[in-house]
Amino acid sequence: MGSYLRLVKERDRPSGGDVRRALAERERAGKRVENHCNNRYLGSAMIDMKRLAELALAAALAGLLSAPGAAQGRLSLLDQGEYICALPGDATGSAWIEQSGRDFAITGGSSYRAARGGGTYLMEGKKVTFTRGPMRGMKFMRLGSGMLQEIARDGKLGRLRCHRAGPTRD
Repeated sequence: MGSYLRLVKERDRPSGGDVRRALAERERAGKRVENHCNNRYLGSAMIDMKRLAELALAAALAGLLSAPGAAQGRLSLLDQGEYICALPGDATGSAWIEQSGRDFAITGGSSYRAARGGGTYLMEGKKVTFTRGPMRGMKFMRLGSGMLQEIARDGKLGRLRCHRAGPTRD
């Protein structure tokens, strides 16, 4: 019977590699074990991903720095026609007080015509900036179809409003 037990014990005894693994597992029991990319393909992929992330971040920063600060929206055009400008009135009089000499007409493309001559404008998103001509430097915010409100020098909306009154008169 003793020889039979010896055979069973030898058969169930772990081999050399199994003994080392069992001892290592017993040693690490309850400890956090980190595997720092023992697989060479996985390790190189992680390095490549880190480089890719760094390059993407650098490209995004370069794009932000190279874009002009004023270009905030899509370029578009105002509706063609005559625009009449007015200031809001009060309860005792008329609702709007037209401002003579401030009217203008959008003639086509990015061009306008005013009483003192013609010029060009740029519309980025909802912001309209007159770039050449007698209205150069004036800025408006598009409130809706055919409605503009002046932007004051401090960047706040002013009181002057211009609305499209109809097609251009030749």
